[in-house]
Amino acid sequence: MRLAIFLRTIFALLLFLSVECETMHTAYGKVVEKQTAHSRENVAAAAEPAKPAAPKLVRHSVKISAVGDCTIGWDDRFPRGNRFDTYLENNGGDYGYYLAKVREVFREDDLTIANLESALTTHPVKMEKTFNFSAPESYKNVLTQGCVEAVSLGNNHTYDFGETGYQDTLAALDSAGILHFGHDRYLVQEIRGVKIGFFSLLDYGCQYYHEIDNALAYLKSRNCDLIIASMHWGTEYEYAQNYAQINMAHYLVDQGVDLVLGSHPHVLQGIEKYKGKYILYSMGNFCFGGNTDPEDKDSMIFQQTFTFVNHELQPDDNISIIPVSVSGVSYCNNYQPVVLEGAEKERVLQKILRNSSGFEYRE
Repeated sequence: MRLAIFLRTIFALLLFLSVECETMHTAYGKVVEKQTAHSRENVAAAAEPAKPAAPKLVRHSVKISAVGDCTIGWDDRFPRGNRFDTYLENNGGDYGYYLAKVREVFREDDLTIANLESALTTHPVKMEKTFNFSAPESYKNVLTQGCVEAVSLGNNHTYDFGETGYQDTLAALDSAGILHFGHDRYLVQEIRGVKIGFFSLLDYGCQYYHEIDNALAYLKSRNCDLIIASMHWGTEYEYAQNYAQINMAHYLVDQGVDLVLGSHPHVLQGIEKYKGKYILYSMGNFCFGGNTDPEDKDSMIFQQTFTFVNHELQPDDNISIIPVSVSGVSYCNNYQPVVLEGAEKERVLQKILRNSSGFEYRE
């Protein structure tokens, strides 16, 4: 009896050890299998090439305002009663008077460009002309207090007082920190990370293509991101741009100009969008001391925001057309441009769009 009990005990013990060994073997096999699979994953991962990091996008934008003819001065043959300088005296010598009603528009952009059609000089010797426009150097404060940072000088009044008057003008602008460009003086300026090239030419008949080529060769050699051309062209008091203007404007864009700013006709002409670029054939007068009571007081401010991603210009078409009157009163010129509202705003806008093409404008 004892022997039988002993034998059953031995048998049970052997059976238990057999099961435990099998369990341990199975568990060990799973561990080995898991380790082997993990090793295979590591090898596969090591064999795959690392994915390149996404390129870093560098974004820059610059908002530019442009206006037409600004005669910051007068002809001394004009009667003093309603002359440009009389308004300075009547407003206590405040140079900020002239652009006070548009200053906030210019303040919120990155750069405002005007066509300066006068000399900042007291040089007495005039060129033989119908009109000679000038003001003392101190009138540079009209521009600085009005938030105008750049002027084009490629026009027919830059040399009203000869080379001396022209050099005086350059010195006055430089002393005020006002950027300038015109004739054979080109400008390259970086603004908010965007390198902008500027040139300005006087060419009534739109025939001096070689001067455009010279300007563009220089600006392209400086690797400009954006090129702006200011052209003094066309026929005075004509509301529709002529074929010579159109042909030259298209050439400018074809050769790499990103924005064309037109002046000289003294009235508003159309805007064209050509190959994605805007051409302003004439922006009219703006702060204009050259006429005490112009018959047509309609004007505008044109704004465009240019956006670049990794120095590539984006086709975002961000423009604004702001109708303006050159005078705050209708019965004369008070030399204080004002932004128009209501029916007058719509009238001037439709006047601009009548001769415009290539785009639909919505505010």
